[in-house]
Amino acid sequence: MLVLLTIFITSFLIALSGALMPGPLLTVTVSETTRRGLAAGPLLIVGHGLLELVLVIALLLGLGPVLRQEWVFITSSTAGSVILIWMAIGMFRALPSLSLEFNGDESGKGNLLISGALLSIANPYWTIWWVSIGLGYILHSFEFGKIGVFTFFTGHITADMLWYSAVSVTVWKGRAFLSDRTYRSLISFCAVFLLLFSCYFAYSGMKKLLF
Repeated sequence: MLVLLTIFITSFLIALSGALMPGPLLTVTVSETTRRGLAAGPLLIVGHGLLELVLVIALLLGLGPVLRQEWVFITSSTAGSVILIWMAIGMFRALPSLSLEFNGDESGKGNLLISGALLSIANPYWTIWWVSIGLGYILHSFEFGKIGVFTFFTGHITADMLWYSAVSVTVWKGRAFLSDRTYRSLISFCAVFLLLFSCYFAYSGMKKLLF
């Protein structure tokens, strides 16, 4: 029991340290919370978590060496750059009609799940983390059986869920102090941030390809 508790706590803290770093997922959480409400952060993490679950299973099946290959990083960087550009363009196109008036529309829940997964795929360093630190921790946890891996994954995803839920709550409560104009400026900033990330990912992929 003590071993499982240790696995959970360390997995939680390691995941939290990564979640606290700014990235595309955080940027989209901020923009989508102002548009769709408090559920945006948790729904994005559900999509993110489902993809991570698939990756954990793949790593357990022995796909770690394949995912470490250079072409995987290059492909992920290129695809990620395209995905982020597409999302940023969508934000820019929506700017004229954006308003802080929340209408309770829940039709975008499925899109948020997909976005959570896409934003993970879009980040090549997410894959690197899982085939290095993540794989090592999975193998360590697996020494205590399936319950060990389950405990590791539960601690990991709990950290993500708590942090991004907290971000959603903070952003949602802050709506009371924003005007529509300030809100559109915030979304514009998020879109520019995604474009910068897309350039960084594209550069990372090209650097691997050329050098």
